[in-house]
This record gives sequence, structure tokens and C-alpha cells, in this order.
Amino acid sequence: MNLRRDVFQAIADPTRRAILLLVASQSMTAGAIAANFDTARPTVSKHLQILTECELLKQEQNGREIFYHLNPKNMKEIADFIEPFRQMWDDRFNKLEAVMKKYKSKN
Repeated sequence: MNLRRDVFQAIADPTRRAILLLVASQSMTAGAIAANFDTARPTVSKHLQILTECELLKQEQNGREIFYHLNPKNMKEIADFIEPFRQMWDDRFNKLEAVMKKYKSKN
């Protein structure tokens, strides 16, 4: 039985985050992705397998080549989790900015 991997475990690794950034703008083959790293190709293949198992990447066969591309639906799961934290920090920075403006106007 192959349990679906957790997207947060997948993005915990800096190499996997770099792979996601690489394929964010265009689909790429495993070889093209591996060419961007100084690690052995089987290591990159393992990272691609993990990203595919947790469905952050999708595979698409084109002739004899397999192209990897981003799965925006599952990337949204990450964004949805992070959003409340982003809002919290935005609120804090806005409050800090208001205090600084108030302080600056007194001087």
C-alpha cells in the first residue's frame, strides 16, 4: 500500500523546493531538471518521485520523454496553509508602520 506523501514533508527539502521553482514556469524532463543540480541523477529522480507521489508535480508523456510540470491544485494546499500567517505578519507590519509614522510626526 502506497500512502500519499505529505506536501509539507516534500517541500521541507531545499532540493525539492528548487525543483518546484524550476518547473513552475515550464515543463521539463528529468534530465533537464537534473542538469541544474550537482547531485547524482538517481538522487534527483528520487526527489521527482517524492514530488510526484505527493502530487505537487504531474508527469506527462510526450513521445519517449516524460515531462514534469507543476500541479497548481496541490500547490494551493500549501498557499492556503500559509495565508493566515501572511495576513498576521501583514497586520503586524501595518501596526508597526502606524506607530513609526506617529512617532516620526512628533519629532
